[in-house]
Amino acid sequence: MAGAFFGIWFLYQYVLQGRFADGIVRFLYDFTSMTYEDARDFYWHNIGNHFELIFFGAIALVFCLMFYFFLNSFTKYFQEIDDGINALVHHDGRQIRMSKEMAAMEEKLNSVNATLNRQLYDIQMAEKKKDELVLYLAHDIRTPLTSVIGYLKLLEEMPDISKEQQDKFIHVTLDKALRLEVLVNEFFDITRFNRQDIELATTEIDLYYMLMQLSDEVYPLLAPEHKKVEIQADENCKVYGDADKLARIFNNILKNAIAYSNPDSTIVISAWEEPPGTVILFSNQGQTISPEEQQRIFDKFYRRDEARQTNSGGAGLGLAIAKELVDLHGGTIRVMSENGRTTFKVCLPRRKMPTA
Repeated sequence: MAGAFFGIWFLYQYVLQGRFADGIVRFLYDFTSMTYEDARDFYWHNIGNHFELIFFGAIALVFCLMFYFFLNSFTKYFQEIDDGINALVHHDGRQIRMSKEMAAMEEKLNSVNATLNRQLYDIQMAEKKKDELVLYLAHDIRTPLTSVIGYLKLLEEMPDISKEQQDKFIHVTLDKALRLEVLVNEFFDITRFNRQDIELATTEIDLYYMLMQLSDEVYPLLAPEHKKVEIQADENCKVYGDADKLARIFNNILKNAIAYSNPDSTIVISAWEEPPGTVILFSNQGQTISPEEQQRIFDKFYRRDEARQTNSGGAGLGLAIAKELVDLHGGTIRVMSENGRTTFKVCLPRRKMPTA
């Protein structure tokens, strides 16, 4: 601003009243028909005596130029912000770059951009999981449902079949319908557990008795291939948690061990207390699980290839449900598999029980 006023003062002192004025008069005298006196009068009448007007005009011009450059610079910043917002809207994935003066804004926009990209990724993954849900639901429910419909049609179209054949068809239909019920219940359970609003009724539980009870309940699954369950635990071993949900965890892991263990083999369940809680192992002899499969074994709807080929097992939700429930208890679950032996390890923390 000081420079602008200096320029105006210079204009008055050295231009309007100095050699520049003499030059204008000389120019008019040399190139027009004016006399020197007429040229000088013309200059002072039209230029020299209107200094105030020229002065304020010069000031206005300076301000206009300053405003133009300021507005141009300001507009550039707005344009950078607009470009950054467009990058956010279109999710083009590029890093937002701005001028040095806008470094703080650049950092904030890039932070928002990263957040939006994460949210977009989460939405895409949710859509993918939803599509997988529909795919697996169709695959796993269609097979037993097809069998139910097929055998019911046979019963309807063949009223004269023998009582023995009829009983066989009814037995198969009921078996497939029960399998269908299990699959549907698993889908409902995994959806309910994912809401993470389940309250645990935590109590002290006799772990040895619970494991003995579970082993008795699965006897019908063990008998066809002469499998056994062996429990290696102290009779006084305790665990802290929700009894119903812990039973669901152990039941799902045990059924998985039965499904993938060798005929005439023994499934070993070991348990002991150690700080800071209780450790439970389920170990069975069978096909080794590859490291790649171990990474996915707790994923929802994941079933090993042999299970898909033989149509054995459930919807691939048993271990996923077990992990969700272990997580709700603040515990951990992992799998180890080598040399044909697979072991699932569950660690549950010791919780201090409230006093009455």
